[in-house]
Amino acid sequence: MATVIIISVLAVMATMGLALFEHRLHPKHPSVRIYWVAPLLGAALLLIGGWMPVDEAVSGLLADSAVNPIKILVLFFSMTLMSVFLDEAGFFRYLAGAVLRRAGTSQKALFIMLYLAVSVLTVFTSNDIVVLTFTPFICYFAKNAEIDPVPYLFGEFVAANTWSMALIIGNPTNIYLAAGNGIDFATYLGVMLLPTVFAGVTSFLLLWLLFCRRLSKPMRAADRAVSLSDKPTVGLGLLALSGCILLLVLSSYIDLDMWLIAFEACIFLYLVAIPELLIRRRGMGLVTRSFHRAPYDVVPFVLSMFILVMALGKVGVTAALGNLVLGTGEIWRSGISSFLAANLLNNIPMSVLYSTVVTAGGSASLPALYAAVIGSNIGAFFTPMGALAGIMWMALLGQHQVNFSFGRFMAYGAAVSIPTLLAALAGLAIVL
Repeated sequence: MATVIIISVLAVMATMGLALFEHRLHPKHPSVRIYWVAPLLGAALLLIGGWMPVDEAVSGLLADSAVNPIKILVLFFSMTLMSVFLDEAGFFRYLAGAVLRRAGTSQKALFIMLYLAVSVLTVFTSNDIVVLTFTPFICYFAKNAEIDPVPYLFGEFVAANTWSMALIIGNPTNIYLAAGNGIDFATYLGVMLLPTVFAGVTSFLLLWLLFCRRLSKPMRAADRAVSLSDKPTVGLGLLALSGCILLLVLSSYIDLDMWLIAFEACIFLYLVAIPELLIRRRGMGLVTRSFHRAPYDVVPFVLSMFILVMALGKVGVTAALGNLVLGTGEIWRSGISSFLAANLLNNIPMSVLYSTVVTAGGSASLPALYAAVIGSNIGAFFTPMGALAGIMWMALLGQHQVNFSFGRFMAYGAAVSIPTLLAALAGLAIVL
């Protein structure tokens, strides 16, 4: 037991260290990520040493569950490839220019509009989808307007990972924790609506306090018209992405897995786009660039973290956490501990761990379960390690040459996420 815990803790600490300082190890190649090496080595040691049997690890990774790691990876890569396709086709550059022409010179008005738009879209789709779709747009917009993109980017990320709590479809961790314990759509909404409103209002007020002075500066209005250079390709990309989002919203009603919907939409897009581009003699550059930009480093990270979590559960850490979390004040204990655990393990493996922690007493403790949902969502903006989307988001910023370090994220994240967490848990305590 001690060996498994030591290896896991060292792997997690090394992952955090690499994520924080990796840009200093290879400053000439900022897009090269090495944070995944530590959990991969940790998982390999557990498998080679026999502390985690290979057959059990394979069975766990291939389990037929709502948050199967393979399915999660398919969902993320499918959404990423569709978003990058639109980016390469010029859609986000066009959208940035078009909005800039209509935004005038008020950054404050623009910030409010962006926060509301991201919040509404997140409620009805998914936080990760919104983050991956809006981030390139914000980067291009800020560049064209000659303004600091950080308030908008961080505001987008906070909004997406706050309002994602409202519906069960807002975050894959919601699905795993809630649906995996038999909670239906309406019951979930009835409990989580008030905590989400508390969290949303709190996070917006804190963001406003952080960035109000910076947003007081007027921005440069657009001085030229913008146009799409490849309307057919952009139209195809929008058709695939919008159709995918619509089906994702309806997925819980039509009994289709989200990962399968996203995968089929992505396959449709590229199977149609390739001959369409060739017929119009546009070449295959757009497709090859899209696949080149995919964040492949996420694969070893996710799979390795799942193995570490499974090993910890095997040696009794789950039962020990159950004793720590459950009991008097379990809303606060579960919410705060899951919030911290999400930033050590990432929120998807944390949700796998806590789905068993909250049932340590035999049946699921609903206060602890809903508190873990809150921790899994709000924990995403304490550090970039809190969610898979955070890691991918930081990679996107690197691709767009936006200087937003791990340490800077943590400074803003602590200021916003901790009060937001407490507000959400207070709302949950009122409901339950």
